[in-house]
Amino acid sequence: FCQFEVKLMHFAEKQRNRFVWVAWFETLTLLGDERWMLKANDTMAAALTDGNLRRNRPGCKAKEFYNWPDQDIEKMESTLSVQQFIQQSIRRNPLDVDTILDIPPSQDTGVWKYEHLRQFCMDLNDLTVLLQEECLPATCTKMMATDDWVFLCAAHKQPKECPAIDYTRHTLDGAASLLNSSKYFPSRVTIKDSAVAKLGSICRRVYRIFAHAFFHHREVFDQFESSTALCLRFTRFVKLYQLMTEDCLLVPMADLESLMQQSMAKSPQFRLGAATPVGELADSNTGAGDDGEGDGASAVAGDVDETDM
Repeated sequence: FCQFEVKLMHFAEKQRNRFVWVAWFETLTLLGDERWMLKANDTMAAALTDGNLRRNRPGCKAKEFYNWPDQDIEKMESTLSVQQFIQQSIRRNPLDVDTILDIPPSQDTGVWKYEHLRQFCMDLNDLTVLLQEECLPATCTKMMATDDWVFLCAAHKQPKECPAIDYTRHTLDGAASLLNSSKYFPSRVTIKDSAVAKLGSICRRVYRIFAHAFFHHREVFDQFESSTALCLRFTRFVKLYQLMTEDCLLVPMADLESLMQQSMAKSPQFRLGAATPVGELADSNTGAGDDGEGDGASAVAGDVDETDM
């Protein structure tokens, strides 16, 4: 059977025919040869795309992660093509915020906003891990941004104050639950306007994580922001699509721009317009709503709607 397998593989590579690949893979399945099945799966995937296998194989080194050429979004056939395209742009240069947010001409705006917000929530988990070292329930007993803003957590039956790190976890869990809801977002290809309207509430709550980190854990924030420009990208994103009002954007843009300039000066490969070597990143690591304000010097924000449940 070995000679038969080799001949069939060469024939399939030459023909680049989907039916031949399926026949080959089914043959190897019957033979029960796992080694050849892995080879068949990888070669088939590469042959049916553009000849480049976009997969991180088990056991590959960190410098080999995402070691493949960029691909145009029009050539991505997966239902997750928008997510893949956004992640590809971030890996190329995380500091090139404008390029990352630049929507392709043929892309649906609702899906574009939805996928970006999903990516923001995933990336914020990295900041949360860093905050856990010093944002303790004993020291940060409330979710605050400066001494003037105290936020209520809507993860409870009645919105109430909870430690900042718990608020952060609850917010990201709630955002993930809503963004993965089959009720509001049953498809990753098309999204109804009524579902897109719920993104504003998520943005307001997620932004508070940035604000708390900036005003109360500045060293951690600067370390994270310098390598990701995530808060800058998020701020430009919500302003571009009017998902938040200006008075809710507490982190000064001047500070975010300054951090990005410093990062580009230290990392030439991340300067705007510079090409990032493949594998470089793996080695380094619509409606807006106002929050309610109290009568005193502090503003207590606890807007609750169906999105937060």
